[in-house]
Amino acid sequence: MKKIYIVLTFTGTYLSKIIKWWTKNEFSHVSISLDRQLQEMYSFGRKNAYDIFRAGLVHEYIDKGTFKRFKNTKCKIYSLEVTNKQYEIIKKEVLEMYDNKEKYKFNLLGLLCVSINKKVNRKNYYYCAEFVKHIFDTADVENNLPYIVKPEDFKLIKGLEEIYQGYLRDYEY
Repeated sequence: MKKIYIVLTFTGTYLSKIIKWWTKNEFSHVSISLDRQLQEMYSFGRKNAYDIFRAGLVHEYIDKGTFKRFKNTKCKIYSLEVTNKQYEIIKKEVLEMYDNKEKYKFNLLGLLCVSINKKVNRKNYYYCAEFVKHIFDTADVENNLPYIVKPEDFKLIKGLEEIYQGYLRDYEY
């Protein structure tokens, strides 16, 4: 068995505040990490910490980019045990997508439609929660995630273990 990590965050950016207001949830963003140190953490978000208009599949870091710029990012980090086979599928899918990241776009329309409980399917377009759900579904990780998924829905996955809550900058593994 291996572990993957689900990272829920709230940066305090304008978009994250809007998402928080719409969803009435504590967190507005979700990432998946292949390691406890969060060195292999991926999601759909800003490509540049200072540019809200360029977004897509990104390799995220605690101490670089958006999370470095927004030092008061709040988070909850969960571990989830998966089989070795599921882990390898997850890793392969994430890295293949990242190697071809220019092919994937941020699903802003899909994100906006979440607020009116509508799903917008567009090939190769994802927002953060759609991406992580896609990874789970590709690896057949058991989940009870809804069709229209939001970051906080990941809290409901059976078998999650909360390993940290606080400021992302203070996370020690």
